[in-house]
Amino acid sequence: MQACLVRHMFSRMSEKRSVTKTSAQDATPARSSAREVEAFLRQAKAVVQQGDAARMILALDATMSRQPTWDLACQLQGQMFDAVGRSGALNVQLVYFRGFGECRASRFVSDTDALKQLMTRIDCRAGHTQVGKILTHALKQTGEAKVSAIVYIGDAFEEAIDDLAQKAGKLGILGVPVFVFQEGRDVNAERAFKEIARLTRGAWFRFDRDAAATLARLLASVAVFATGGLKALEARGRAEDRMMIEHLTGRR
Repeated sequence: MQACLVRHMFSRMSEKRSVTKTSAQDATPARSSAREVEAFLRQAKAVVQQGDAARMILALDATMSRQPTWDLACQLQGQMFDAVGRSGALNVQLVYFRGFGECRASRFVSDTDALKQLMTRIDCRAGHTQVGKILTHALKQTGEAKVSAIVYIGDAFEEAIDDLAQKAGKLGILGVPVFVFQEGRDVNAERAFKEIARLTRGAWFRFDRDAAATLARLLASVAVFATGGLKALEARGRAEDRMMIEHLTGRR
């Protein structure tokens, strides 16, 4: 009887050891392959780079009359990335309005080809300006993560400037300057755009489609400012950089 009892106890202990051993084996994580590790490191590097990059919003009026300028901006936007290629990373978000109350924003992209692909999918449609929605969107974005600068390209303004002044003032307090590039000589638009630039501590410039090179150089200067501030503009020291500094510091 005792012998049977001993054999039964020994059998139970053996089963427990077997279960414990099996559980330990199951708990051991599978070893990742070299390819999986490499993929993970690439993703982690991309996340770090995006987190460190300056964020800039490129906003455009995409109403019907703007198609030629939209096409021009599509051609010139690459120079923003080229300008900061050696000085820092830049993520750009495309924001546009058109049609009946349509105002959309893309994801942030970090290279000229990605931004160009986004822009070439969009066609201009008749409608009123919606600059107020752009400022509201910019406030939301910088509340999530710092936006270093906003570029706005347009030729008209059909909203009440008093309604936008508070939003522009908030952007100024948050350190988000708006750089307005006005095409044409609409007096009402000029007055409103200058006020937005003033309240946000940004800058206002006039341009025309025949001076595409000038617009391209100024867009590049904004990109340099977005990634490195006034010091970066001073270090690069080109004529357009000095012009941008004069506007930003009130020396003009």
